[in-house]
Amino acid sequence: MRNHLGTYECKLCLTLHTNEANYLSHTQGKKHQAGLARRAAMEAKLARQKGETDVMMPLKSALQSTRSATKVKIGRPGYEVSKSRDPQSNERCLTFELHYPELDDPKSRQPRHRFMSAYEQRVETPPDRNYQYLLVACDPYETVAFKIPNEPINRGEGKFVTNWDTTGKVFTLTLHYLEGQSASQEQ
Repeated sequence: MRNHLGTYECKLCLTLHTNEANYLSHTQGKKHQAGLARRAAMEAKLARQKGETDVMMPLKSALQSTRSATKVKIGRPGYEVSKSRDPQSNERCLTFELHYPELDDPKSRQPRHRFMSAYEQRVETPPDRNYQYLLVACDPYETVAFKIPNEPINRGEGKFVTNWDTTGKVFTLTLHYLEGQSASQEQ
């Protein structure tokens, strides 16, 4: 299976291959065939424990349940990012404004956010420890990630603010970075 880096990856054997020919020869090789046999034996053992006659039955039911559970993604939400400085403390400030116009019921569904380290993500290799990622998710929209500096964030009152406007369907997140002495005290 081709991965996001353009190389071919065998998820059964956890091997990477530079081109398709190398991958295809791997699938005919001893290591891959042994892995297939091991997986078939494990599935047969699980089927016997559950009392099922068809070995592929759990696989079929799992596929059917995932198909019915998957929802169609609308696409990416519109967003605006603005940089500024706090007039009192001179702290750097980032404001993220995401628009979700096609959301069905904004009162019951609210966007969620989380921070992800550079080492958790799998898009950029090698990971750059100078950055972190801010992820914002709201079904049925795609999750959006913003690459921001990996510096201490001021979580004091009024310095880290999220707001969900249910009428305008706009999610706003504002964060301030600690500056100078307060940043060195945090670390």
